[in-house]
Amino acid sequence: MSTLVKEAGLVNTGDQQFAAEIKKIYGRQQAFFESGATRSYAFRKAQLSKVKHAVKKYENKIIEALTKDFSKPPFETYGTEIGPLLTEIRHTIGSLKNWMRPQRVGTPLPFLPSSSWTYSDPLGITLIISPWNYPFLLMMRPVISSMAAGNTMILKPSEISAHTAAVITEMIREYFDEEYIAVINGDGEAVGNELLNNYHFDHVFFTGSVNVGKSIMQMAAKHLSPVTLELGGKSPCIVDREADVDFAAKKIAWGKMLNAGQTCVAPDYLLLHEDVKDKFLASFKKVIIEMYGSDPKQSPDFARIISDRRFRALVKFLGDGEILFGGETDASERYIAPTVILNVKKEDAIMKEEIFGPILPVIIYRERQEVFQHIAANPYPLALYVFSANKETSEHYIANIRFGGGCVNNTLIHLGNPDLPFGGVGTSGIGQYHGEHGFDTFTQVKSIMKTPTWFDAPLWYPPYKNNIKWIKKIFR
Repeated sequence: MSTLVKEAGLVNTGDQQFAAEIKKIYGRQQAFFESGATRSYAFRKAQLSKVKHAVKKYENKIIEALTKDFSKPPFETYGTEIGPLLTEIRHTIGSLKNWMRPQRVGTPLPFLPSSSWTYSDPLGITLIISPWNYPFLLMMRPVISSMAAGNTMILKPSEISAHTAAVITEMIREYFDEEYIAVINGDGEAVGNELLNNYHFDHVFFTGSVNVGKSIMQMAAKHLSPVTLELGGKSPCIVDREADVDFAAKKIAWGKMLNAGQTCVAPDYLLLHEDVKDKFLASFKKVIIEMYGSDPKQSPDFARIISDRRFRALVKFLGDGEILFGGETDASERYIAPTVILNVKKEDAIMKEEIFGPILPVIIYRERQEVFQHIAANPYPLALYVFSANKETSEHYIANIRFGGGCVNNTLIHLGNPDLPFGGVGTSGIGQYHGEHGFDTFTQVKSIMKTPTWFDAPLWYPPYKNNIKWIKKIFR
């Protein structure tokens, strides 16, 4: 373990000292929030600007850490972790004053001349738990939302991406006091149990697997802590007979192989129309070679699998169906080649579990109904991708499949727009964030009606006499 990882404060969660430290941090954050220090626009904007400065200062360390964690190419680190976060910060700073401003809404006739307003109020102490696959972005993006909303934060980075956790810890501790933002490292289950079983959080934000998400929700329920769960699922990619095949192959190859497939919204499996099967598969293989060469293992632009455990799980999938191309592995490097698999069965593990790797099973279909049947076997995907030149086709799938978000004739890029909410549905998640949607997630909306004193209708007060006929007229 490097010196940097040792300095991350990876704690021993089995002793009383750890519990005492958590109690101290929680108490300090509670007092800091109740002081009102986080509420003002000036404070929030200043903290967002500090994050922006910190990210730029730590840029090289972030890139280095992700390279150490799973050989992530520097271009991918900047394009998928650092760049989108800077965009989020810039968007938030530019919009924050408007988001914070009380909003006037309509008032029904019976209550005039009163006026109706909504106020966005900070929640309090928030807990943010991030995953290992995009360990910097998926920690810091919710931080921006919670910060903009005026909360304090306790952060739990994934210990699996330990080098990135160390950099996050170092960066946060340099720029922020623990009474405002604290980072707690250590075993995820042990830290989560200590925090969620013993403390009420005003919001818990978790990104990770479905099974862990269920546990998070169970523990949070003990204290009635509200939760946002950003989970996963098997996100389908549909290539229609009217798709631009070469264009689709390039977009799908990029979306699937980015970060070696370790992306929650990566195309999990491909539903390919029979009429374009051969042309698409030939184009897809050509694109893979163009991107990563004839031996992707030698490419500096292809990441590795995060851990031995994940590597072993992915290798098992290679036994399902028939490998069209790819399939090469190297356990010493946790390398799995970009792989396409045909003739998979519904009962195969690869078609029941989220893949989270550079393996693409392809299912050939003829009629639309077959597409719906396959997706129904793994409902509520986090993302849906449709490739077609026919607008009616894409709109039909969008209208009739329940999913979190997605693209038409592209993959992944909907995550990059802070004006689009991001989140799942059903088993793929609860709640949304990004941009104003993130601000809303981390705030409580107060409803206020303001009544002037210059007029007061006698209709409302006893004795009512025959006033019922007038009240009926007003409400009708």
